[in-house]
Amino acid sequence: MPLLYRLLTEEDTSAFCHKVSAALAKGWDLHGDPTYAYDHATGKMRCAQAVTKQIDGAYAPDMKLGEQ
Repeated sequence: MPLLYRLLTEEDTSAFCHKVSAALAKGWDLHGDPTYAYDHATGKMRCAQAVTKQIDGAYAPDMKLGEQ
């Protein structure tokens, strides 16, 4: 089974938590720990979380990962 990978990013707000929660609700699994970094251009903290998901069928580079 192919394993898909996504890196979810967002400013450090509830929007990030909702983005990760939506991925988990669609069957994605957390991969590693979340990370945080200061964005000098905006003066805000940004968050990132990797997620993975096994799928039936073949992987294709033109897949819309968020729709899987």
